[in-house]
Amino acid sequence: MEKIILFDGSNFDRWVSRDGSPVTWTIEDGAMTVVKKNIVSTFEFADAEIHVEFRLPNMPEAEGQAKANSGVYVHGCYEIQVLDSSGKKSVKSDDCGGIYKKYAPLENACLGPDVWQAYDITIVTPKQDEKGKIVEAGSLTVYLNGKLIHDRVPFRNVTPGGLSDMPVNKGPLMLQDHGDKVSFRNVWVRPLSDIPAEKKIASSKWYLNWKKRK
Repeated sequence: MEKIILFDGSNFDRWVSRDGSPVTWTIEDGAMTVVKKNIVSTFEFADAEIHVEFRLPNMPEAEGQAKANSGVYVHGCYEIQVLDSSGKKSVKSDDCGGIYKKYAPLENACLGPDVWQAYDITIVTPKQDEKGKIVEAGSLTVYLNGKLIHDRVPFRNVTPGGLSDMPVNKGPLMLQDHGDKVSFRNVWVRPLSDIPAEKKIASSKWYLNWKKRK
Protein backbone atom coordinates (compact mmCIF):
# COMPACT_ATOMS: atom_id res chain seq x y z
CA MET A 1 0.00 0.00 0.00
CA GLU A 2 1.08 3.57 -0.60
CA LYS A 3 2.22 5.70 2.31
CA ILE A 4 -0.18 8.32 3.65
CA ILE A 5 1.43 11.70 4.34
CA LEU A 6 0.16 12.98 7.68
CA PHE A 7 2.34 16.09 7.79
CA ASP A 8 4.25 17.53 4.84
CA GLY A 9 5.30 20.76 6.50
CA SER A 10 2.56 22.97 5.13
CA ASN A 11 -0.69 22.49 7.07
CA PHE A 12 -2.68 20.57 9.69
CA ASP A 13 -5.28 19.19 7.27
CA ARG A 14 -4.90 15.67 8.72
CA TRP A 15 -4.80 16.69 12.40
CA VAL A 16 -7.03 17.91 15.22
CA SER A 17 -6.37 18.57 18.88
CA ARG A 18 -7.21 15.74 21.24
CA ASP A 19 -10.44 17.50 22.24
CA GLY A 20 -11.46 17.78 18.58
CA SER A 21 -10.71 21.50 18.29
CA PRO A 22 -8.34 23.00 15.67
CA VAL A 23 -4.60 22.48 16.17
CA THR A 24 -2.83 25.23 18.13
CA TRP A 25 0.72 24.19 17.23
CA THR A 26 2.88 26.39 15.01
CA ILE A 27 4.43 25.64 11.61
CA GLU A 28 7.77 27.14 10.59
CA ASP A 29 10.34 26.00 8.01
CA GLY A 30 8.39 22.82 7.31
CA ALA A 31 8.19 21.72 10.95
CA MET A 32 5.40 21.82 13.51
CA THR A 33 6.16 22.71 17.13
CA VAL A 34 4.19 21.92 20.27
CA VAL A 35 1.91 24.69 21.56
CA LYS A 36 -0.62 23.27 24.04
CA LYS A 37 -2.71 20.12 23.61
CA ASN A 38 -1.91 16.72 22.15
CA ILE A 39 -2.70 16.44 18.46
CA VAL A 40 -4.30 13.44 16.78
CA SER A 41 -4.30 12.37 13.14
CA THR A 42 -7.65 12.10 11.40
CA PHE A 43 -6.30 9.08 9.52
CA GLU A 44 -6.78 5.71 11.21
CA PHE A 45 -4.73 2.58 10.48
CA ALA A 46 -4.25 -1.03 11.57
CA ASP A 47 -0.93 -2.85 10.89
CA ALA A 48 1.44 -0.21 9.56
CA GLU A 49 4.88 1.31 9.20
CA ILE A 50 5.17 4.78 10.72
CA HIS A 51 7.86 7.40 10.15
CA VAL A 52 8.21 10.44 12.44
CA GLU A 53 11.07 12.93 12.58
CA PHE A 54 11.55 15.06 15.69
CA ARG A 55 13.87 17.74 17.04
CA LEU A 56 14.45 18.33 20.75
CA PRO A 57 14.87 21.83 22.18
CA ASN A 58 18.09 22.56 24.05
CA MET A 59 17.21 22.57 27.75
CA PRO A 60 20.59 22.29 29.58
CA GLU A 61 19.19 23.16 33.01
CA ALA A 62 16.38 20.60 32.88
CA GLU A 63 16.66 17.03 34.10
CA GLY A 64 14.82 13.74 33.71
CA GLN A 65 11.23 13.92 32.46
CA ALA A 66 11.42 17.74 32.30
CA LYS A 67 14.03 17.68 29.52
CA ALA A 68 12.40 17.99 26.06
CA ASN A 69 9.55 15.60 26.79
CA SER A 70 6.97 14.46 24.24
CA GLY A 71 5.72 11.17 22.85
CA VAL A 72 4.58 9.38 19.72
CA TYR A 73 1.42 7.36 20.43
CA VAL A 74 0.83 4.60 17.88
CA HIS A 75 -2.92 3.95 17.54
CA GLY A 76 -3.22 6.75 20.05
CA CYS A 77 -2.44 4.41 22.93
CA TYR A 78 1.07 2.89 22.64
CA GLU A 79 3.61 5.59 23.51
CA ILE A 80 7.16 5.71 22.18
CA GLN A 81 8.87 8.22 24.44
CA VAL A 82 10.50 11.40 23.13
CA LEU A 83 13.02 12.88 25.57
CA ASP A 84 16.53 14.28 25.68
CA SER A 85 18.30 11.34 27.30
CA SER A 86 21.45 11.69 25.19
CA GLY A 87 24.70 10.73 26.86
CA LYS A 88 23.17 8.37 29.41
CA LYS A 89 25.07 5.12 29.83
CA SER A 90 21.90 3.17 30.53
CA VAL A 91 18.33 3.97 29.59
CA LYS A 92 14.95 3.03 31.03
CA SER A 93 11.46 2.66 29.62
CA ASP A 94 10.74 6.37 30.23
CA ASP A 95 13.85 7.56 28.38
CA CYS A 96 14.02 8.40 24.69
CA GLY A 97 13.12 5.34 22.66
CA GLY A 98 11.37 3.60 25.51
CA ILE A 99 7.92 2.09 25.13
CA TYR A 100 6.68 4.09 28.07
CA LYS A 101 6.62 2.17 31.36
CA LYS A 102 6.95 -1.16 29.53
CA TYR A 103 10.22 -1.66 27.61
CA ALA A 104 13.56 0.10 27.77
CA PRO A 105 15.30 0.55 24.41
CA LEU A 106 18.04 -1.92 23.53
CA GLU A 107 20.53 0.95 23.38
CA ASN A 108 20.68 4.72 23.78
CA ALA A 109 20.34 6.02 20.22
CA CYS A 110 19.24 9.56 21.16
CA LEU A 111 21.34 12.26 19.45
CA GLY A 112 20.46 15.11 21.77
CA PRO A 113 19.01 18.59 21.11
CA ASP A 114 18.88 20.79 18.01
CA VAL A 115 19.29 17.98 15.46
CA TRP A 116 16.66 16.05 13.53
CA GLN A 117 16.11 12.47 14.63
CA ALA A 118 13.81 9.78 13.24
CA TYR A 119 11.59 7.00 14.48
CA ASP A 120 10.69 4.15 12.12
CA ILE A 121 8.03 2.02 13.76
CA THR A 122 6.22 -1.12 12.68
CA ILE A 123 3.09 -2.13 14.52
CA VAL A 124 1.40 -5.52 14.24
CA THR A 125 -1.96 -5.26 15.92
CA PRO A 126 -3.22 -7.68 18.56
CA LYS A 127 -5.66 -10.31 17.31
CA GLN A 128 -9.06 -10.43 18.96
CA ASP A 129 -12.01 -12.73 18.75
CA GLU A 130 -15.52 -11.46 18.04
CA LYS A 131 -16.06 -10.76 21.73
CA GLY A 132 -12.98 -8.54 21.87
CA LYS A 133 -10.78 -10.96 23.81
CA ILE A 134 -7.12 -10.82 22.78
CA VAL A 135 -6.06 -14.19 21.41
CA GLU A 136 -2.64 -13.10 20.12
CA ALA A 137 -0.52 -10.21 21.40
CA GLY A 138 0.46 -7.37 19.10
CA SER A 139 4.05 -6.27 18.61
CA LEU A 140 6.16 -3.17 18.03
CA THR A 141 9.46 -2.90 16.18
CA VAL A 142 11.21 0.45 16.54
CA TYR A 143 14.29 2.00 14.97
CA LEU A 144 15.68 5.27 16.32
CA ASN A 145 18.11 7.02 13.98
CA GLY A 146 18.60 3.78 12.07
CA LYS A 147 19.39 1.68 15.15
CA LEU A 148 17.11 -1.16 16.23
CA ILE A 149 15.87 -0.41 19.73
CA HIS A 150 12.82 -2.74 19.94
CA ASP A 151 12.58 -6.00 18.04
CA ARG A 152 8.98 -7.24 17.78
CA VAL A 153 8.30 -6.71 21.47
CA PRO A 154 4.84 -8.01 22.41
CA PHE A 155 2.11 -5.99 24.07
CA ARG A 156 -1.29 -6.86 25.49
CA ASN A 157 -1.93 -3.61 27.34
CA VAL A 158 -1.74 0.09 26.50
CA THR A 159 0.68 2.66 27.93
CA PRO A 160 -0.57 5.49 30.20
CA GLY A 161 -2.04 8.73 28.91
CA GLY A 162 -3.42 7.56 25.58
CA LEU A 163 -6.80 7.67 23.90
CA SER A 164 -7.89 4.24 25.08
CA ASP A 165 -7.49 2.26 28.30
CA MET A 166 -7.58 -1.02 26.40
CA PRO A 167 -5.73 -2.38 23.34
CA VAL A 168 -7.16 -1.48 19.95
CA ASN A 169 -6.57 -2.91 16.49
CA LYS A 170 -6.86 0.38 14.67
CA GLY A 171 -6.48 3.99 15.56
CA PRO A 172 -4.79 7.29 14.77
CA LEU A 173 -1.35 8.68 15.54
CA MET A 174 -1.09 11.05 18.50
CA LEU A 175 1.76 13.46 19.25
CA GLN A 176 2.06 14.61 22.84
CA ASP A 177 2.19 18.06 24.41
CA HIS A 178 4.23 17.82 27.60
CA GLY A 179 4.95 21.54 27.84
CA ASP A 180 8.24 21.48 25.90
CA LYS A 181 8.88 22.97 22.44
CA VAL A 182 9.54 19.69 20.62
CA SER A 183 9.22 19.91 16.81
CA PHE A 184 8.09 17.30 14.28
CA ARG A 185 8.28 16.94 10.51
CA ASN A 186 7.95 14.37 7.72
CA VAL A 187 5.26 12.25 9.39
CA TRP A 188 3.77 9.41 7.36
CA VAL A 189 2.09 6.03 7.69
CA ARG A 190 2.21 3.08 5.28
CA PRO A 191 -0.68 0.69 6.03
CA LEU A 192 0.31 -2.97 5.86
CA SER A 193 -3.21 -4.37 6.10
CA ASP A 194 -6.77 -3.28 5.54
CA ILE A 195 -8.83 -2.15 8.51
CA PRO A 196 -11.05 -5.10 9.49
CA ALA A 197 -14.81 -4.89 9.81
CA GLU A 198 -15.98 -2.69 12.68
CA LYS A 199 -17.98 -5.46 14.38
CA LYS A 200 -14.91 -7.68 14.67
CA ILE A 201 -12.36 -5.19 15.87
CA ALA A 202 -11.81 -2.66 18.65
CA SER A 203 -11.24 0.97 17.80
CA SER A 204 -10.29 3.79 20.13
CA LYS A 205 -13.34 5.35 21.79
CA TRP A 206 -11.85 8.76 21.11
CA TYR A 207 -11.79 8.13 17.38
CA LEU A 208 -15.31 6.77 17.26
CA ASN A 209 -16.57 9.79 19.20
CA TRP A 210 -14.65 12.14 16.92
CA LYS A 211 -16.22 10.55 13.87
CA LYS A 212 -19.67 11.05 15.42
CA ARG A 213 -18.92 14.74 15.97
CA LYS A 214 -18.03 15.05 12.30
